[in-house]
Amino acid sequence: MRHVRVLVVDDSATSRLLLVEILRADEEIEVVGQAADGVEALAMVKRLSPDIVTMDVHMPRLDGFAATKRIMVEAPTPILIITSVDARALSISLEAVRAGALAVQAKPTDPSAPGFDEEARELVRQVKAMSEVKVVRHHDHEAPAGKPPISSRAGGPEVVAPRSSALLHDVPAAVVAIAASTGGPAALHRILTPLSADFPLPILVVQHISRGFGPGLAAWLDKASPIRVKIAEEGETLRPATVYVAGEDRHLCVSPSRRIHLSTVPAVGGFRPSATVLFESVAAAFGKGAVAVILTGMGRDGVDGLRAIRRAGGLTIAESKASAVVYGMPGAAVHDGLADLVLPLHEVCAAVAGLLVPSAAGKP
Repeated sequence: MRHVRVLVVDDSATSRLLLVEILRADEEIEVVGQAADGVEALAMVKRLSPDIVTMDVHMPRLDGFAATKRIMVEAPTPILIITSVDARALSISLEAVRAGALAVQAKPTDPSAPGFDEEARELVRQVKAMSEVKVVRHHDHEAPAGKPPISSRAGGPEVVAPRSSALLHDVPAAVVAIAASTGGPAALHRILTPLSADFPLPILVVQHISRGFGPGLAAWLDKASPIRVKIAEEGETLRPATVYVAGEDRHLCVSPSRRIHLSTVPAVGGFRPSATVLFESVAAAFGKGAVAVILTGMGRDGVDGLRAIRRAGGLTIAESKASAVVYGMPGAAVHDGLADLVLPLHEVCAAVAGLLVPSAAGKP
């Protein structure tokens, strides 16, 4: 049996003990070391070569953000940020994700608290899943680097950017819907920050993230982006230059009158919110004016919803393997032939930023 080799990093001895006990309870996980700060973590990563690091944020000498940057430059290793649910910690955690960490997970509560067993199971699941991600070396003073960028039409040969641009200009865009999971916060940051303050469309986002972190994600993106980013609220009218992020335990939908609807129908594929539900509602409300983007992430949430976008005449874009942290969701879309365009992230950014609104675009 192959064991997942984990390095646990946390300045609190109590927190380390709890994490180690949770992880060691699974027979497929081996805790190979414990570090009390980022300096120790960097040295132990180099010495022990773990499959994955669980990284705290607030630590002496070298905090989780700085330690993540150093590890991704000097000894690239999958990193899962494990932190408390508070605004400052989450902001630092998301910056660590930009620096190369894979995801953010809430610290488990007290073992006597309700829900602890489920939190422990989710932590173990995340550690196992993230340990299999192939990370790349980053470079000092640069954004996280992927493979050389390419552009391609799904199922066909590679094509140059002008062909992609021509297809985009034919789209009567009225709304953008985005799905993302593992690696998504950093990708969303890349997409939203270059947009102009008068971006002419509303943007709807389903991002899978640990419970309690949704509002912090929206606040982090809002601070970085020229356009407004907020948690979606029931009944509000979609407005241009506004990003509506799905909240917890509700599907983000658009009603036929093009207002936000937060649905309590059962989870789809294990997810609520589900990107498939979002895409299907956007297709029904906007038809050929719908642009759907599926980004990095594990699994296939959103893929089935792309069929509705395609049937309605809208445009579908999948992030390419060249830049995706995890090629699960976009890869499934490409495999099923549901992506009109397959683009590396920097071209996804350019595609979204370049969307125009022809007269009467997306009218029912």
